Amino acid sequence: MSSILSRRRPRHPVPAGLFAPLALLLAALAGPAHADATYDGIQSRQSVRIGVNLSGLPFGTYEPGTSNPVGYAVDLARDVGAKLGVATEIVPVVAANRALFLQQGKVDLLIANMTLTPGRADNMDYVPTPYEQLGGAAVVRKGSAIRDWGDLRGQPVCMSQGASFQTPLTETYQAVIKAFRTQSESLLALRGNNCVAAVLNSPIMHELIRKPEWSDYEIPIPTDLIPQDSVIWVRKGETQTRDLLDRIVQDWHRSGLLLQTARKFNMQPSPLVVELRVKYRALAPLATPVRP
Repeated sequence: MSSILSRRRPRHPVPAGLFAPLALLLAALAGPAHADATYDGIQSRQSVRIGVNLSGLPFGTYEPGTSNPVGYAVDLARDVGAKLGVATEIVPVVAANRALFLQQGKVDLLIANMTLTPGRADNMDYVPTPYEQLGGAAVVRKGSAIRDWGDLRGQPVCMSQGASFQTPLTETYQAVIKAFRTQSESLLALRGNNCVAAVLNSPIMHELIRKPEWSDYEIPIPTDLIPQDSVIWVRKGETQTRDLLDRIVQDWHRSGLLLQTARKFNMQPSPLVVELRVKYRALAPLATPVRP
């Protein structure tokens, strides 16, 4: 047996470099990674459909006498299109239908004052880097006894359907919620004395009480209700679109675009935006159009 084994031809090791051309050939045949359906659709149409809440400044509204949308979120949406190298289509949404519009494919993504909550993250994907941090503010009629969130216990409070403020208002402060389909309807209900307070996103409320017709109202509680990260939302599993958008949001922080846009619409940036500006300012400028 030993003599037979000794007569076998010796095995020579295969040179390591032999596999490199083969690996390159296989990679070339495989082609680029396939984009997700959202990105494919954007490129096919050469436009990105972005859901934006146009219920009022600073986030979004219509220019007086026109159908032209303007506002903080509108400017960000248009910059997404510019950085992707496609046109931007602004699709009006409200709190009650924004998630449904995304899931039904009526929009490609949402920049719609939609903060990050576990329930929402179960059903949709979100861009990891937030572009703002938003909490709720309560507007009441001047002379009201409301001076703290705890003062809303047992009191009727108007708000928009689908807003994340409902959970703390009911579970922590035991307020009686009157939810309306739109922001405008909740504010009309406040003016009609159907509730003692209306709770909406803080920047919207601060912009509201600057108007002469709201001079009889105030924001009596100095702290915002549950400040949470405001993020861009995409459909579940659309990871390539999500990752492209994350690069765009980080570039917004790097360039200071978010701070500039906030100033443009008289909006006070949150401390988080100031922190992220410092964090990302050393990034290299984003090459456009942004590609996977």
